[in-house]
Amino acid sequence: MTLAKKLVLLLMAAGMLLAVFLESVPAQSEEMKHDMGAMATDATSPSTEGYKAAMDKMHADMMASEYTGNADVDFVKGMIPHHQGAIDMAKVELANGKDPEIRKLAEGVIAAQEAEIKQMQDWLAAHPVK
Repeated sequence: MTLAKKLVLLLMAAGMLLAVFLESVPAQSEEMKHDMGAMATDATSPSTEGYKAAMDKMHADMMASEYTGNADVDFVKGMIPHHQGAIDMAKVELANGKDPEIRKLAEGVIAAQEAEIKQMQDWLAAHPVK
């Protein structure tokens, strides 16, 4: 398995875990009314704002797609915004990150995810929902 495929699988798994985690956050946050101000870091940094915006857009776009009942179509329609979210987050890294290794990783994420989005868009065009 190539590094790019391993990375894509890792990102997909991380996204799924994050989605499960985020489902439980509202309930937990109501139970935990602690003063988190002392624990906060630079939560208003450009990178934090960029990551938040990318994640919010990704989740909204993933939820906006109506299910068709066709597992293949529904999977691809959900994965396109998921991959776009990875691209958007990688762009935040390139705009703000300093570590050469992570910047190179972000460039690889963009290239791999763009290619897979194209593949999925082409597949959807060739397999219209009936």
